[in-house]
Amino acid sequence: MSVEITKNNLQSETNNKLTVIDFWAPWCGPCKILDPILADLEKEYGDQIHFGRMNVDGNQDVAEQYHVLSVPSLVIFKDGKATEKVSGVYPKEKLANYFNKKIKEQCVEQSD
Repeated sequence: MSVEITKNNLQSETNNKLTVIDFWAPWCGPCKILDPILADLEKEYGDQIHFGRMNVDGNQDVAEQYHVLSVPSLVIFKDGKATEKVSGVYPKEKLANYFNKKIKEQCVEQSD
């Protein structure tokens, strides 16, 4: 189960090799479509990627900090630093390929 991210735990929850934070909102239809896809991917990648969720309602300042202009948006953190953002809904296979690429990049960076 992904961790609920707040301003208070953002830094500690992103201080991992690889973290994916889902910026979402309860009123967002596409967010509801993405939820089960991310839940499935978390089961598959939970040992390699730390997953979190941040409700943008009440956290607009954090969303703005990471240039989240629409939801859903996934912000990728490497060792506590935001490195990429992906906005919109994607099929599970496409996100799985993207996560595989990020994991491989992380492995290459560690071997350097």
